[in-house]
Amino acid sequence: MRLLQLDSSGKVVLTDFPHDKAPAYAILSHTWGEDEVTFKDVMNGAAESKLGYQKIRFCREQSSRDGLQYFWVDTCCIDKSSSAELQESINSMFSWYRDAKVCYVYLSDVSLPASENRPAPSQWETTFRKCRWLKRGWTLQELVAPDVVEFYSREGVHLGSKRSLEQCIYAVTGIPINVLRSGQNLSELTVAERMAWMRGRETTREEDMAYSLLGIFNVHMPLIYSEGKDNALRRLQEEIKKSR
Repeated sequence: MRLLQLDSSGKVVLTDFPHDKAPAYAILSHTWGEDEVTFKDVMNGAAESKLGYQKIRFCREQSSRDGLQYFWVDTCCIDKSSSAELQESINSMFSWYRDAKVCYVYLSDVSLPASENRPAPSQWETTFRKCRWLKRGWTLQELVAPDVVEFYSREGVHLGSKRSLEQCIYAVTGIPINVLRSGQNLSELTVAERMAWMRGRETTREEDMAYSLLGIFNVHMPLIYSEGKDNALRRLQEEIKKSR
């Protein structure tokens, strides 16, 4: 896997590591917007010119405050021009989030400017319940896999953790509290229970309704982005049956 870090000149650079030998790292969860920083942007030095660099700056600064030198952001740590790398990355994504020291959730549609006093939930909880992040397909595994998940407004104000916000998250997503607390092995839950967590979620590409569940069921399969949602879900069900 590739991780981001600052070089001696203060530029964000990528470093490759075998996954089983990766140093401690933070990982970012977010919803994609316009003008995201790509792998190519980091390699050619254009990252800071993109609007999406705000997220990378946030992740870099927060990971530094948490004593972590390395961090991972999906927009630019994967070379998506390589179909083989993209397939391998999607099949590895759950484990990358699971093994991170901390996952930062950057909520671009929740605004809460910094102030001296810690904000009361009444100032942002209604907006939090309606945020895009809680309804996206890929963010399901990014919520469930890591032990430590911390939520931030688009200004970088800390809103709370997966544990402190568990009642609110459960109310919106239906994911049981014991799962949010990482206290239950997902394999102990039925297929139907886990499938239900995708109800009401959205993905940009229809096949991702299936592909975003690979880690939830601990299965691997090739990605075929022309097969349609129904075929992708059928193949997923077949792989789940084989793994039981």
